[in-house]
Amino acid sequence: MLVRRLRRYHRNAGKRVVKAPKVYIQDSGIVHSLRSITDYNALSGHPVVGESWEGFVVENLISAAPELTRASFYRTSAGAEIDLVLEIPGHGLWAVDVKGGLATRRERGFYNACEDLKPSRRFVVNSGTDRYPISEEVEAIGVRELASIPDV
Repeated sequence: MLVRRLRRYHRNAGKRVVKAPKVYIQDSGIVHSLRSITDYNALSGHPVVGESWEGFVVENLISAAPELTRASFYRTSAGAEIDLVLEIPGHGLWAVDVKGGLATRRERGFYNACEDLKPSRRFVVNSGTDRYPISEEVEAIGVRELASIPDV
């Protein structure tokens, strides 16, 4: 119950996909403690900050997802990547790109991966609280708000 192995999303799209699972420590507090990170200032300048944030977001979204939701990730050898792919019964495939801070810049790898999988919903999760469109198909959103979307 300390480690999550997130499996790759498998769809025969004719792409060379990365086969190794992503591995997360489920409790970011343990990660910080093991790395002797004692406060926000130490964390914000530490190389583990992005990986810690991604693990935190993934764990919270999986915990909040409806029962029978399948979680995975998607990455090709060409650089197309979706940090979290949620297959939600009755709601289709959701693609989630995780960004630390408030940045929501357009990442080519995410958009290329979305072209491969054609998810029904696309989100860029950041550390903010505002919700706004980035493009016609992609929405920026905070982790708390995404975890509590009422129409799921």
